[in-house]
Amino acid sequence: MKLRKVTAASATVFALALTATACGSDDGDSGSSGGDDKKITIGIKFDQPGLGQKTPDGYEGFDVDVATYVAKKLGYTEDQIEWKESKSADRETMLQRGDVDFIAATYSITPQRQEKVDFAGPYLLAHQDVLLRADDDKIKSPEDLNDAKLCSVTGSTSAQNVKEKLAPKAQLQPYPAYSACLPGLQNGAVDALTTDDSILAGYAAQEQFKGKFKLGGFKLTNENYGIGVKKGSDLKDKINEALEEMVADKSWDEAVKDNLGPANYKNEPAPKIGDIKS
Repeated sequence: MKLRKVTAASATVFALALTATACGSDDGDSGSSGGDDKKITIGIKFDQPGLGQKTPDGYEGFDVDVATYVAKKLGYTEDQIEWKESKSADRETMLQRGDVDFIAATYSITPQRQEKVDFAGPYLLAHQDVLLRADDDKIKSPEDLNDAKLCSVTGSTSAQNVKEKLAPKAQLQPYPAYSACLPGLQNGAVDALTTDDSILAGYAAQEQFKGKFKLGGFKLTNENYGIGVKKGSDLKDKINEALEEMVADKSWDEAVKDNLGPANYKNEPAPKIGDIKS
């Protein structure tokens, strides 16, 4: 931006304008800064296909569609949304600091997290599951993962949970990320990949993998995805109202189908607000 020379007279006018703006700029935590600068900042994942992904053309995924719908119901247009990457380890801190107005990022509601932030929703009930090759007819239950090569992603506990609780003879194969597991699963280096079924469906729905994988349908855990807000924020009730409208007008069903349908994802019905499955 080029700086312009400011005269003494214009500097006085500018200072008065700043003072007037400052007097009326406190909007609480609504995400609005007033006037032409009105915007809302939303946290999403940038690296989860089908859910929250940054692409050369913008942002896409089920979480993005849900967040966009909610923002519109709160009075914001798409071009007034500022997207911020919300990595799993940073989410509570981002909300507490006010870096974002709300977060929709495969954010499971747990008692530990509820001590630090509030949640609207849930808006999706996911389950830990496994992703298999489409032609695999050997793995039909979690116990069949014994002696199978199971992709283990650094920092994730999903594969370890399977080995400890369901299939102690599973052979954990370390990979740096879920996306790195997919070629290994395709070429037989591993037999299965495990994490939330919604995340697995998102990866499997990518164009290069369509028809090559299937979900096991094991439903190993319940993952209640909620929209995180700062503790005590009045946005919680407003977001819940928007989520109820999204379900009622069928926009929720369309978003699931558009983003996760290509993987034949058998989603649970839209959960009722406040109904958290243990």
